Amino acid sequence: MSTHETIAADLQFDGPPELMNDLDYLQLALKLAAQGVALASPNPLVGSVVVRDGGIVGRGFHRYLDLKHAEVWALEEAGERARGSTVYVNLEPCCHRGEGKRTSPCVQALINAGVARVVASMLDPNPRVNGRGFSELQAAGIEVSVGGFEKDARRLNEKYIKFVTSGLPFIHLKLASSLDGRIATRTGDSRWVTGEEAREASQRLRHEYDAILIGIRTALLDDPLLTDRTGRQRRRALARFVLDAGLNLPVNSQLVRSAGDAPLIVFSSSGADSDRRTALHARGVETVDMPCAGGRLSPAEVFAEIARRDLTSVVVEGGSEVAGSLIAERLIDKLTIFYAPKIIGGRAAVPSIGGQGIERMSEALQLDEVDITCHGADWEITGYPVFADDEPEQG
Repeated sequence: MSTHETIAADLQFDGPPELMNDLDYLQLALKLAAQGVALASPNPLVGSVVVRDGGIVGRGFHRYLDLKHAEVWALEEAGERARGSTVYVNLEPCCHRGEGKRTSPCVQALINAGVARVVASMLDPNPRVNGRGFSELQAAGIEVSVGGFEKDARRLNEKYIKFVTSGLPFIHLKLASSLDGRIATRTGDSRWVTGEEAREASQRLRHEYDAILIGIRTALLDDPLLTDRTGRQRRRALARFVLDAGLNLPVNSQLVRSAGDAPLIVFSSSGADSDRRTALHARGVETVDMPCAGGRLSPAEVFAEIARRDLTSVVVEGGSEVAGSLIAERLIDKLTIFYAPKIIGGRAAVPSIGGQGIERMSEALQLDEVDITCHGADWEITGYPVFADDEPEQG
């Protein structure tokens, strides 16, 4: 039995089979889909369950390198028992071949298998699908039901949804702060703001993302490695990006010394020192010239370049000025702050959010759907930004 099949088979419903309903099976499909974290990108996370005569006869989830989609895995496990079955899936089945014709349409596989009904959590917002998959299933005489656990399904695939609807990566800003909003002391010391359990949670967060980004100040002060140290399997190494207009990243830094193990891309201005560029290239670092105004790179241009590399999501880990600029330009999709029960104090200590800031409290960034989690002595607060509306036009 393959690793894929072992993981899928281990996910079972806890209650008696006779009490299971559509929502129970959809919940199981969502759990299966989550097994593809860091393994499916740039494709969506998809899980599928095949049910016949009140029993589960097939399970599957998608991993990019497996070529087969979740529905195909589940149908293959079900075999002939798929005929007349109900198939549960968290995302509308695809009706097109994958990039480079890597994968066949799942809709056709479902039709060929003779399934009677498909129950899904949501439409696939990919313009190549977006209702076409359901329409083709219905045209083939297959009953379609949509909508169970839609909010959970959208959250699970929030990175994919942002990427296919906007062409830009999903941006998650992550900070570690004292209770008084400081990420470093007046001398720049920031190791460690939070405790070990919070840092482990931060690593788990990194594991969900395709890329990580910091500014040069963070690179110089912390000399970070920026790798995924969860030990969990991922399809491709976490891509590491540094905003460094002047190419000041030291060639003996941990980032540069590990460039052969994980991609390291430095965004710089075209006028940066050519000798330093040559030295970085010699150590396996890629540099990319970006538009630069007043010594500052354009975050929007940076994220567009990251998207061109088929990276659907970025976790941003610093520092203060980078955080301030992303918030000011309304570029973040999600925000996490790990708060330690510490007071740093001092006007010169580094604030968690830099930049010019707002003038009126009514302009403050609000967080919606806030989740608060305890990690040892520290607290994680995660939410989705709701930016203040522009002043209404007078008419």
